[in-house]
Amino acid sequence: MTNYTLADLEQAKAGLAAWNKRFDDYSGNNPDKYQADIKSARARVREIEFALKADGAIPKSEHETLENMLDRIFPNARSKEIVEYEGQKYQRRFTPLERSRSRKSVTVWDKSWVKLQD
Repeated sequence: MTNYTLADLEQAKAGLAAWNKRFDDYSGNNPDKYQADIKSARARVREIEFALKADGAIPKSEHETLENMLDRIFPNARSKEIVEYEGQKYQRRFTPLERSRSRKSVTVWDKSWVKLQD
């Protein structure tokens, strides 16, 4: 894993904001203009945030800490699978994080754990 700094994160966020501004200011007839650059910038921000949280440079929330623990205990949990941890039930969920240009297929999935009510 590459060592990132908070300055790298700020730089990546500034780059993403610059690409979003270019897209917002674009008055042409191409709706896909700058989308590849925006997608790359988003992925870079996610990668740097993940690395900084893993190194402890950015504190994790309680929910993120719990999700990391559940991921370690149940690494092969499938979508909608229900597990029990410390007397509570949690369900694995997958949601689309990024879609293809045609919006027909998912290119990146986000995984999370949802606490179920008894």
